[in-house]
Amino acid sequence: MRSRWRSTAVPALAGLFAAAVAAGLGVVGTGVAHAVPGDNLAWTATASASYTSPWESVAAIRDGIDPPSSNDTVNPRWGTWPNTGQQWAELTWTSAQTIRAAEVYFFDDNGGVRLPAAWRVQSWNGSGYVDVSGASAYPILRDRYNLVTFNAVSTTRLRVLLTSGTASVGLLEFKAHANPPGGGPTTPPPSSGWNPPANLVTPLAQVWQHQEETYNNGNLYGFRNYGWDQVMANGGYLNFCVRWDSSANVTAAQRDQVHATLARQYKKWMDVMVGHNAWPYTDVPIRVVGWAVRNRAQLQWTDNSVDIYVNNIRENAPQCSEPCGRFFNQNGQYPNCPGGAARHYDQSLWLTDGFGGGAGGDWGQRMGREYYMNNLNAENMTILLHEIGHTFGLDDFYDWTPSGVGGFIMRAGSASSITDFDRWMFRDWWRHLKNRYGY
Repeated sequence: MRSRWRSTAVPALAGLFAAAVAAGLGVVGTGVAHAVPGDNLAWTATASASYTSPWESVAAIRDGIDPPSSNDTVNPRWGTWPNTGQQWAELTWTSAQTIRAAEVYFFDDNGGVRLPAAWRVQSWNGSGYVDVSGASAYPILRDRYNLVTFNAVSTTRLRVLLTSGTASVGLLEFKAHANPPGGGPTTPPPSSGWNPPANLVTPLAQVWQHQEETYNNGNLYGFRNYGWDQVMANGGYLNFCVRWDSSANVTAAQRDQVHATLARQYKKWMDVMVGHNAWPYTDVPIRVVGWAVRNRAQLQWTDNSVDIYVNNIRENAPQCSEPCGRFFNQNGQYPNCPGGAARHYDQSLWLTDGFGGGAGGDWGQRMGREYYMNNLNAENMTILLHEIGHTFGLDDFYDWTPSGVGGFIMRAGSASSITDFDRWMFRDWWRHLKNRYGY
């Protein structure tokens, strides 16, 4: 397949890459972005709280909607304004559940509801609430899930006890897990550092040396718009806008399938990092915030779950608003984006009629519209997986192969899915860049 990865938009390719990046592609409408239940036990619980503002909903804490940010103005929230002090939100089950971890997403509207000063998880022991034992930590971070693990408890009730700071408090989501997130069969065991298998040490060193020799003059380290930079700047999620470079119509069901496929394939790369070398996230939600199209009538839905951009043409293809694109606003500020920062897009999913192969870079991924739509239910969408690798900096291997390894997804045509060598190349990028994010 044909791939183009650049660590920066050099003049010779600026037109294509700027267009692609500019065309930022969105993945999901936040209003309908329900998470897959997995082992999130909150899905089977009833929610209650110490107090709920009349215009808010305590049921929001277990509705399965992953928030776009702590200041989510689209989806239901639980908030306690104007009450302050200690407030709690509780999950109750009809039978005892064994729970070892919890995640909370704090509500913070920059006004009357802010991050708490402190929080902790408590379980019901039959006669009263007690703090869970062996708690790992209680992070208080905005725009992301805050995870705490603890010794297993068997209980019918679990609650989050929040202590307010300068304002009231609230939650957007409260997840309870039988096992800590990231422990599934597709994720590596937790690791405190860099520990590749012995047989991969030499080829991995060769790859990184090749990266430095090939791209250092092209600003390998100084470039600040890799997929890594985007995830970290957002606090653990990515926004997309779909460039529908096609004359075909799209139903609402197809729109949601396009998003679901993108999220599922992206997760294969993001799961590589869970528990590894201080990677801070157990999940990186992928959201579609917009669609760009030539003719509004092609999009056969009337809801406002995504922003729609009509006949905004760049490089002979529809694109989303430049003021909303990270490629054009790499300082992370979007003062002229119609939907505000929450509706900015980090990458584009550019689907073009009759396009052969694929292209990928910091701007996102491009491939044939027919290929993508014909593979919505495929276990591995090979071209997309390959191009996502380029978004995070992984190179092509058209003219050489590291010693001791055979097929892998970044060597086009030699593998159909992410291999162990791909995983360790991916982790190696994090190893070399993580210090710039404070890890």
